[in-house]
Amino acid sequence: MGMTQTEKILAKHAGMESVRPGQLIRCKIDLALANDITAPPAIIEFEKIGRPVFDKAKIALVPDHFTPNKDIKSAQMAKNMKEFARKHDIIHYFEVGRMGIEHVLLPEVGLVAPGELIIGADSHTCTYGALGAFATGVGSTDLGAAMATGDTWFKVPESIQVILKNKPRHWVSGKDVILYLIGKIGVEGARYQALEFCGEGVAALSMADRFTIANMAIEAGGKNGIFPVDETALAYLAGRVSRPYQVITADADAVYASTIEIDLAELEPVVALPHLPENVRPARELGEIAIDQVVIGSCTNGRLEDLAQAAAILQSRSVHPAVRAIIIPGSQDVYLTAMKLGYIETFIQAGAVVSTPTCGPCLGGYMGILAAGERAVSTTNRNFRGRMGHVDSEVYLAGPAVAAASAITGHISVPEEVMA
Repeated sequence: MGMTQTEKILAKHAGMESVRPGQLIRCKIDLALANDITAPPAIIEFEKIGRPVFDKAKIALVPDHFTPNKDIKSAQMAKNMKEFARKHDIIHYFEVGRMGIEHVLLPEVGLVAPGELIIGADSHTCTYGALGAFATGVGSTDLGAAMATGDTWFKVPESIQVILKNKPRHWVSGKDVILYLIGKIGVEGARYQALEFCGEGVAALSMADRFTIANMAIEAGGKNGIFPVDETALAYLAGRVSRPYQVITADADAVYASTIEIDLAELEPVVALPHLPENVRPARELGEIAIDQVVIGSCTNGRLEDLAQAAAILQSRSVHPAVRAIIIPGSQDVYLTAMKLGYIETFIQAGAVVSTPTCGPCLGGYMGILAAGERAVSTTNRNFRGRMGHVDSEVYLAGPAVAAASAITGHISVPEEVMA
């Protein structure tokens, strides 16, 4: 019996010929990731073991959630991580100024390759499945142990096959694809399962689209999300990854728990209403929902393609006077390239503020906290109650096109409202 893409990667890293869903296995890891929130508790657990790190080149530490430090507590957490990195000579420690949002940064600098197994003490580590890797979030305790041993345990997940067909229409992006899927199956629809994307429609998706889709597999409860490695992925990897890697494909007779088909040509820009990512509606059907803030950024939609889409809509237009528009490039490289291409000037002239790369408002950290009764359209990945501030605030999840259009009109809008 054949194996899925996820099963084959797990089997390889467990040193086994084959694995089956439900099986408990131990796997060697290729990379362990932590950030300024999750690294400090992982370090405490690591130090209880009393070993050196398993490989100083296979640990990545990124201060991105509350940095540049927003208060004394966040400063101490970042300091703890920095001192650990220095003590153990961690090669991939990214200080502020050379960092980015972790899930934008790591693929960008070549720390993710097809067929690899990556764990991170952050639930959106599943982003790296866009490059054909098995990547998933773990707790800080598991990460601390893995930093010492170089391995960790898994229960092999079942896989859901998601077949993508045709090409998406203009203004429909990866965010719309994954929100549509979550709206279809619910936030527990893929609980502890792998979402394995395939079909001729994959070729029509940019890498930014794929990163966004894989990133939000966790919002459907997924263990991981994973894409096949095609010419688009190989082109992205060229010049970034020089070490050998193995492209792993699903067997033709792989067994899936279920199969879902999505016709990309039938999708339209959508919005997830408060307070769950599954509350998905077409943006054009929402009427005039007034908003106070727009956030364009995060590990979900902070890439250059996302900023390009927002800039195309904001060009020669103005943010509504009642709206705070916050643009957050996903990395220093994204920021610099966006500046060279004129996107940053476009945002500032439109009346938006541009931030250094940070997770910031996505998790209610800083740089855009909502007051009671305020509403935000955000390209981030979660809209749970109180996620971005006060428990009586509201977050509407959308792609960058809807977010930018909404910033101009002051209410939730589709791009056609401002582009006519």
